[in-house]
Amino acid sequence: MPDVQILSETPINLYHLKKELEKIKKRDSELNFRANRTEEYLQQVATHKNAEELFDKIVKLNIPRLKEQHVHKIVDIAPTTLNELKTLLQGYTITINNESMKKIVDVINEFFEK
Repeated sequence: MPDVQILSETPINLYHLKKELEKIKKRDSELNFRANRTEEYLQQVATHKNAEELFDKIVKLNIPRLKEQHVHKIVDIAPTTLNELKTLLQGYTITINNESMKKIVDVINEFFEK
């Protein structure tokens, strides 16, 4: 097997992945086994449409120490309570104060009320 060289790493959320798989499907007209399984999973999980809008709203909060990869994971999981968000962020070495976490949860809840 040839040596694989990673040119860049960019975090994406499930909704971006779904769009990328659609592009690949159009280009190649057929997906391989693993991509088909991923597409089936995404059809079940990635249901809300405007994930970019939610991503932008969370980024505009300008929360210190919150990186793009964290925001993508928040968009994927969409925690609706403070405890769910705390649980989600425990997987990372990041500390965010309760006021900032409340802002994130409020934005998510407002987004899903629409």
